[in-house]
Amino acid sequence: MAEQQLSHCLADLAYPDIQAYLQRSDLILVPMASLEQHGPHLPLSTDTVTAYEVSKRAAEQADVLYTPTIWTGYSPQHMRGPGQGMGTITIRAETLLNLLYDVARSLIHHGFNKLIFVNGHGSNVKVIDPVLRKIRYNTGALVAFYKPYAERYMGLVKDLMENPPDETPGWHSSELETSQMLAHNAELVRMERAARTETHIPQWLPSAFNKADGAPDVQFRGYQYFQFPMDHDEFTDTGVIGNPMRASAEKGEEAFRRYAAHLVDAIAELQKVDVHVHTREFRDRV
Repeated sequence: MAEQQLSHCLADLAYPDIQAYLQRSDLILVPMASLEQHGPHLPLSTDTVTAYEVSKRAAEQADVLYTPTIWTGYSPQHMRGPGQGMGTITIRAETLLNLLYDVARSLIHHGFNKLIFVNGHGSNVKVIDPVLRKIRYNTGALVAFYKPYAERYMGLVKDLMENPPDETPGWHSSELETSQMLAHNAELVRMERAARTETHIPQWLPSAFNKADGAPDVQFRGYQYFQFPMDHDEFTDTGVIGNPMRASAEKGEEAFRRYAAHLVDAIAELQKVDVHVHTREFRDRV
């Protein structure tokens, strides 16, 4: 009789367990996010919690493995001034890409053919394409990038949120993220500090420009043809983008459930894909 697998997290297993898993599946989830300020009421780990919760739930339901969560990402806009104590830890784009590449090549080296990065942090999207292509081109592995969050695209949780669009329910520390943290661990949420905050253009831009959320896009005469490199505190006074006051643990739990279920269905389809890895050994590892 085969031994029972004790956990779906790679870090919890010994190598015989991983060898046994690879006899039945070649897919693994890699949760990744950030460690950055999330306003006065949410912990720095908020995005990382999203990636972890969705990955853990999906892995257990689909009976696949997931790695420990990569807890820092590309967050230069959240640093603020020296000595202000915001706590954000950011890594440079090339550092993040090198980190993800090495993680992927290590997993492929061991026999995994299909990697799904489960990303909880929007700004990682700005820099991710080169490494996804490099992994695919250099190895032949199947590599995917899954984004279980909302921001402008509410997707699976549109009917779950009560905030109207102008209260940006999916944005930074607003209704969705606050709900998810309440579901994960309500003791980490300080609702007495929560602040409803609308975005505004940076002071250095003329009033002819307009900004409605946390995206880099800025409107001019009603059209979004402009982007500017902006720091977070230039367009939100508290670090919050929206209204967290309608958050609830029930909404957060349902959001996690929907994202995980959606990922489970995708995993079932991707398990069918025949992948030929042409370069497995990770030689350039020093």
